[in-house]
Amino acid sequence: MEDGDDWLAADKLDHLLACFCIAILVAALAGRSRHAFLRRRSVALGSIAALVAGAGKEAGDEIGLWRSAGASSKDAAADVLGVLLAAVFLSVPRRFWRSSRREIEVVAEDSIV
Repeated sequence: MEDGDDWLAADKLDHLLACFCIAILVAALAGRSRHAFLRRRSVALGSIAALVAGAGKEAGDEIGLWRSAGASSKDAAADVLGVLLAAVFLSVPRRFWRSSRREIEVVAEDSIV
């Protein structure tokens, strides 16, 4: 399907945003699980779910489930970029929260003494 499949086409933004949103949503749900192993792996689970959704969409395009010219490697690249952006978005605050939480605990211990 490479003919007429521009890198900056509007559907690339759709793919990027869809995978970004799926990754964020699944990670948020997993992060609220009562199971610690799901909470610890929430970013990975969100990323995997978004990649599976993107791959499923491309497979559906290829077999003709939707009106499309077929699967596109550029659409898949936009899916991956959306997942990467979501992983960064989810990981940065988590690292910041952990470090600031430790600093608060250290300050609290010092003030008690």
